[in-house]
Amino acid sequence: MTTAAPSRDATAGPEAGAGTAPATEGRRIARALLRDRGAVAGMAFLALVVLMAICAPLISAVTGHGPNEFDPTAIDTNLGGLPRGSFGGISAEHLLGVEPQNGRDVLARIAYGARVSFLIAASATVLTTLLGVVFGMLAGFYGGWIDQVISRVMDFLMAFPALIFMIAILSSLPAGNRSVLLVVVISGFGWPYLARVVRGQTLTLVNREFVEAARASGASTRALVFKEILPNLRSSLIVMTTLAVPGYIGTEAGLSFLGVGVTPPTPSWGQMISSSVGWYAVDPMYFAVPGLFLFLTVLSLTVLGDRIRAATDAGEAS
Repeated sequence: MTTAAPSRDATAGPEAGAGTAPATEGRRIARALLRDRGAVAGMAFLALVVLMAICAPLISAVTGHGPNEFDPTAIDTNLGGLPRGSFGGISAEHLLGVEPQNGRDVLARIAYGARVSFLIAASATVLTTLLGVVFGMLAGFYGGWIDQVISRVMDFLMAFPALIFMIAILSSLPAGNRSVLLVVVISGFGWPYLARVVRGQTLTLVNREFVEAARASGASTRALVFKEILPNLRSSLIVMTTLAVPGYIGTEAGLSFLGVGVTPPTPSWGQMISSSVGWYAVDPMYFAVPGLFLFLTVLSLTVLGDRIRAATDAGEAS
């Protein structure tokens, strides 16, 4: 008489099927995304924008226009510096038109602006995730006075109106390496939200049977954290970091729009939208192009993050 092999399920602990579970979960999420038209459209647009950011120097070389290169022949000085031609100066030479008064190529500035926005958002997401995971797990794993101190710091930072204090802090700092300052300030106000989620889940996991069994078998604190608890936070971290990126892109654009973010001559979508305010009526394309790129990028990332969350929740439910 043969005995059926035990099936690997969620109750078998995180180490059961550790070699195949991540790949299987990744394939399941990928299949769910590819079946969703909104997710596919979002990924296609994001791929286009990322490609533009990576190939920004190549775009400038092919078109012959750098992001800060003035083209006086593309504007009409008799009309106050308006672009020559229709739709903001769109032509074979300037595929997305030019900026009024100076004739800088909009396509080149969009490509370089995408590079700045994604670099700041990605760096802020990495730093926020690192701080949130470290402090959240410290608070949830050890509890006691460590939990009290970290929780009070989180409450303190979350009580601030973040945008107002970001503006105040950035306004008072020297305009040196503004991109680094943006990453630090955004992360400083962003990590408590992730840390609170990580802390709550760690408090739940630390009392689960598989953690108690590992502790009873003599597992070290390092092993408990990295082999038992952290793998069970993977799905939540993927979802939260995916949803954080569009928020940070919007935050960077908003701060640049207000004049405390990325400073000229470094291109930025928010900076371009800010400088287009005075040209709404006579050159709407100057506002529409960077505004549309910013809107579609944030929308695509938000839709993609929402679909990943739905796919993750469906996998956990099954």
